[in-house]
Amino acid sequence: MSQFLLLMEVSFSLIMIVLVCSDVVLAMAGESEGVFDVRESGAVGDGITDDTEAFLEAWEAACGQECVSSTLVVPDNSSFLVGQIIFKGPCKASQITFQVLGEIVAPASPLYWEGLDPSSWIVFRAVNRLHVTGTGLINGGGTGWWDQSCRYHPELKGCTVLAPTAMKFISCASGSLTKVRFVNSSQTHVLIMGCWLFYVDSLMIKAPGNSPNTDGIHIQSSQYVTISHVAISTGDDCISIGDHTSNIYVFSATCGPGHGISIGSLGRGGNFVQVQNIFVAGVLFRNTTNGARIKTWQVGKGYVRNVLFEHLHFDSVRNPVIIDQNYCFTRGACPEIPHSGVQISNVAYINLFGTSQTEIAINLNCSRTVACTGIMLGSIYLTSASPGKQANSSCTNAYGNTIGRVHPPSCLIS
Repeated sequence: MSQFLLLMEVSFSLIMIVLVCSDVVLAMAGESEGVFDVRESGAVGDGITDDTEAFLEAWEAACGQECVSSTLVVPDNSSFLVGQIIFKGPCKASQITFQVLGEIVAPASPLYWEGLDPSSWIVFRAVNRLHVTGTGLINGGGTGWWDQSCRYHPELKGCTVLAPTAMKFISCASGSLTKVRFVNSSQTHVLIMGCWLFYVDSLMIKAPGNSPNTDGIHIQSSQYVTISHVAISTGDDCISIGDHTSNIYVFSATCGPGHGISIGSLGRGGNFVQVQNIFVAGVLFRNTTNGARIKTWQVGKGYVRNVLFEHLHFDSVRNPVIIDQNYCFTRGACPEIPHSGVQISNVAYINLFGTSQTEIAINLNCSRTVACTGIMLGSIYLTSASPGKQANSSCTNAYGNTIGRVHPPSCLIS
């Protein structure tokens, strides 16, 4: 019980810090002095003309404005064709609001990216106090990339593994992304990397359930990130949490189709993993491959610790609760690697209910040499999505305790 209370204390301290700071960020975003409409920089907005240079010109003006704040406006009732674009900081403006009211659409053909970085479309780099908001649409036009993806077309000569992420936030602080809609990114929709104190709220992210590698939001090497009130339907993880992350808070989210919310995969290159203080609450998983997942490669080292999954609802999910500490290239046929593995500890699953598409609703597949410790299960009721069938638990080298009723019965080693 003391372990659980400590975890709750850490989590709610995180909530208060992030929400208070986010309120400050959004309040600041309300101030505005300089307004820069991309049409005034020559953008046409007919969905055919390349408006990349006009966007860059408007950005340079907004970024260079020495005032309290500046706003770059992408107006409504227009569709702006924009190629690969990097909005660079630091800026002279004390803060920038990037207001998306219309549509921003990517080039339809992957041939456009020849000679360019194929992993990027819209990038914000080293811009602090940036607030991307609006009711507009970011359309990645990913069909061309999906049709040549090595994941689904490995026999295709020249198939591609890497495709553009729709929007990246790199090396930033005190920023936010709110209300914007994302559809059909070629690969990941939103990447937050190397950022501190970042707030995501009220996003809609959508791509076909069979689209390859189209994660909704990926967080990497970042601290104090809040994600709230998002609806994500994609072909990969709804939200994925990568290495060197801490103090991540996710609440009030709807996920599906997709692969669920994943911590990992971590340690693929044998590196030292550092992930801690992750809080996920109030999430509905509907027809997803996974629900609450932690996956680490056998060759990894380091730790994942202080994680709380709470108030989760699973509607026909294949793997509602899963830890896979033996992740490798040959899924399901990974030989044990002695004296190696990421230490997973102090992970709590509280107030979970719903249905599992598979027999194993709780699957804690931990390393035989580096056990999972401090696992807590409390107030869980998971049943089979198929009438008349049973839902069960499966544990390998997983140590912990239960609180209250747990169904299917716990298989933890106490």
